[in-house]
Amino acid sequence: MEEKSNIELILINISGDDRPGVTAALTGILARHEAQILDIGQADIHHSLSLGILFRTTADRSGDIMKDMLFKCYELNVKIRFTPVTIGDYESWVSRQGKNRWIITILGRQLKARHIAMVTDEIARQQLNIDSIRRLTGRMPLRENEEPQSKACVEFSVRGNPLDVNAMRSRFLEISQAEEFDISLQEDNVFRRCRRLVCFDMDSTLIETEVIDELADRAGVGPQVREITESAMRGEIDFTESFKRRVALLKGLDESVMRDIAEHLPVTEGVERMMEVLKRTGYKTAILSGGFTYFGNYLKQRFGFDYVYANDLEIVDGKLTGRYVGDIVDGKRKAELLRIIAQVENIDIAQTIAVGDGANDLPMLATAGLGIAFHAKPKVKETARQSISTIGLDGVLYFLGFKDSYIIG
Repeated sequence: MEEKSNIELILINISGDDRPGVTAALTGILARHEAQILDIGQADIHHSLSLGILFRTTADRSGDIMKDMLFKCYELNVKIRFTPVTIGDYESWVSRQGKNRWIITILGRQLKARHIAMVTDEIARQQLNIDSIRRLTGRMPLRENEEPQSKACVEFSVRGNPLDVNAMRSRFLEISQAEEFDISLQEDNVFRRCRRLVCFDMDSTLIETEVIDELADRAGVGPQVREITESAMRGEIDFTESFKRRVALLKGLDESVMRDIAEHLPVTEGVERMMEVLKRTGYKTAILSGGFTYFGNYLKQRFGFDYVYANDLEIVDGKLTGRYVGDIVDGKRKAELLRIIAQVENIDIAQTIAVGDGANDLPMLATAGLGIAFHAKPKVKETARQSISTIGLDGVLYFLGFKDSYIIG
């Protein structure tokens, strides 16, 4: 058994132009000298390599290892630095491994230095340690108007127990609202890494309109329907009552109008890209809407959603009767449906995601393992744990940890 006095722990840091074979060459030297790698990490920033390896060896072998590495790094034209690590420092580092890990994601059309500074300042104030930082999006444009639909996203992996996690969330909300970029704080547990079901609201989430307003305009009752909607938003009448009144005003509208509206729905930015990735990577997807099944089914056929639950309008002789069929899908029902789909698919509720914009989405946002308020009103953003307000719906992918290099299209 080795004596502690004979053990040496050495951290090497390699930097220079990235090229194939650097890591293989250096780890090969360690293997030849039977050193034990205790930790390893590598990053490539604009073709510049930064590689760190912490290894354990014995005092009689360390000199030969460092000599061989110096020669190899000279040959590869990269720089190397050796730093001795005490056993006490190493054991202190190992003892911190049991602490919680958090993922902080920041995204927007652009990310400025002050945005990153504000977030990292709060991380430091909460006495958390940053383990790694990675950029999830592709290149960032040099000019603000170069790519109007550009996206920038950076993910921080941090370790520790925040002094006050609620205060941290509040500060991130305050920063994001003032600076117009989004911040997500998620605990990095096993469920975060294996989400399997994503449920979406439809109106003002998957599409950039409220279908009932489109129908009302065609029926010539747009102002009346919007007045009822505003009354419901003020809390004067509940969703069910407002729904019944608005549907009643659609009486006599020709069924053919629905097809025309469906074919011209303004789909939200990022939906096609998001759905292509979710389907390719095996996620189940659902539309849970207080809107209408006809339009949900149109989106299902177009983008490949697995489930649609919404409200059915009664149609007789090709015209809307002003009545609906079945139970109304309200906020409570959306949360129930999320649970039911998760059960059917044998998915733990912690592995589910819900995305919506309105107050009637809050129950399902609270039920899901990850609830995301999308371009929502301030009250909904404040209640939901996560929110996206600056980019399209494909921003959901970054909250799941996808990099642009994994995403086609």
